[in-house]
Amino acid sequence: MSYETICVLGGTGFVGQHLVNRLTNHGYKVRILTRRRERHRSLIVNPDVALIEADIHDIDSLVQNFSVADAVINLAGILNENGKRGEGFQRIHVELPRKIVAAALTSGTRRLLHMSALNADANETDSLYLKSKGAGEDLVHAAADKGLVVTSFRPSVIFGQGDSFFNRFATLLNISPLLFPLACPNSRFAPVCVHDVAEAICRSLDDATGGERLDLCGPDVLTLKELVEYTGKQLGKHCYIMGLGDGMSRMQARILGVMPGKPFTMDNYHSLQKDSVCINNALPSLGIKPTPITSVVPGYLAGKNARGRYQEFRRHSRRS
Repeated sequence: MSYETICVLGGTGFVGQHLVNRLTNHGYKVRILTRRRERHRSLIVNPDVALIEADIHDIDSLVQNFSVADAVINLAGILNENGKRGEGFQRIHVELPRKIVAAALTSGTRRLLHMSALNADANETDSLYLKSKGAGEDLVHAAADKGLVVTSFRPSVIFGQGDSFFNRFATLLNISPLLFPLACPNSRFAPVCVHDVAEAICRSLDDATGGERLDLCGPDVLTLKELVEYTGKQLGKHCYIMGLGDGMSRMQARILGVMPGKPFTMDNYHSLQKDSVCINNALPSLGIKPTPITSVVPGYLAGKNARGRYQEFRRHSRRS
């Protein structure tokens, strides 16, 4: 079945903006539901994109917007929560998908693509992030009995221009002294490029992948310490990455988890106890060759090293 108009939740985020551009390049019309339309002028100027101010937790609003769409893509998610433990994850990863399913069935929209996470598991006992992601994933797939055609995506950590992984470590390394203490250094990842994730979603819009849960990984499997060391090399930063043992990793999570911005929490610690790597990577089956970090990451980290910041300063100085 072919689709023309796609309604996207979470379309103004990191993955969302890359996906929306890819969807419009493929010829789709896109409706993005957002709380603050004027904050996203780069999307407003795209003639194939309609930014609709809406409360995505209001089911009547969802029904109204889904009724003019052929398919729905849910990218809404959080890595850390504010407030009482577990409430944010539950609201975004479980309650929202439940409303999306109900609104889709009410509006007559029968195609749903849902962003989950690698290792998502409703039976997870420690990480509330992975537990809630798993519960939401199971919930949307259960709607197949009611006629909803669902595909979910389970990526490893996603990298690309504007990501919160390499860019975050680049910022931390730039403000660090000669020693950088790293929790859970041996956790393994297979970072996947945001362009590959966006293309995988686009290629899954027909019903051929209905009912599938697609794991998405890049070609490189590296430990967290290796990834942070790689980031440091791109920055030209001579900083020793000191991997912490389990006890010190827990202590760091407890301390940083109560600091502003929560740079690292106990839930992050629990999530890192499982390697984020694929057993069956879906990208090749979709005709997508996974992109290595070496072909993308150096390009957007270049401006974050000392030489890049100096060149940027020179450019601004000449303009003024």
